[in-house]
Amino acid sequence: MTAWYERSFGSDYMIVYKHRNWEQAQQEVQRMSGWLELQHNDEVLDIGCGMGRHSLALAELGYRVTGIDLSEALLTEARRHNEEGLIETLLQGDMRELPFEAGRFDATVNLFTSFGYFDDERDNKRVLSEIRRVLRAGGRFLIDFLNPANVERTLVPRSERVDETSGLRIEETRSIADGWVIKQIRIGAADGSDVRQYEERVRLYPLAWFEAALAEAGLKLEHVYGNYEGGGYDELASKRMILTGRAES
Repeated sequence: MTAWYERSFGSDYMIVYKHRNWEQAQQEVQRMSGWLELQHNDEVLDIGCGMGRHSLALAELGYRVTGIDLSEALLTEARRHNEEGLIETLLQGDMRELPFEAGRFDATVNLFTSFGYFDDERDNKRVLSEIRRVLRAGGRFLIDFLNPANVERTLVPRSERVDETSGLRIEETRSIADGWVIKQIRIGAADGSDVRQYEERVRLYPLAWFEAALAEAGLKLEHVYGNYEGGGYDELASKRMILTGRAES
């Protein structure tokens, strides 16, 4: 059976999430590059780069950026936006087995909850091990994850909207079960025809899990931010759990 993340990140995904803002990505990257203490010309790997919003913003700031994603459809969109070639490389690949030599990058970023997808916890830990492997000693990492306690407290069970450009109706239902936050997506014509269905699932890993798993992978956690503005992390109130640190020697 095909895993959900192999089905969901296609052309319909770009309609469901078209509200994600490219200018906002530039603002986020400016702050994040400061948190990572990036220097001009540093090599940065964007793991789960999707449509390339943050990869392009990083490249525009003068960093040498490689983006990798499992979805060829999203990479095609990223290449379309990269018409000036600022992003050096956009590759199709699996984050559990990054196709790069050890110690290649000065920094890695993993943004917008592009983590916790895999049923087997060993696979999610393997992603962290791969991050450590491709980072040089002392290289910096950033993982932008949802904040589980806040998700549980504020979850909206159902929402529905119509995409203004395509006229497609998008229905999303959300639930929490067995340590996962699960979203069911139905997208189709306004009259109810040609409906496609997708599922998204993310593990609700708390900070304590990351603290242990990062240490096990050889990654030293140094700071946790609670939002994109750089506010402190509050387990109940923060919308995000943004982890930064460095690869240990």
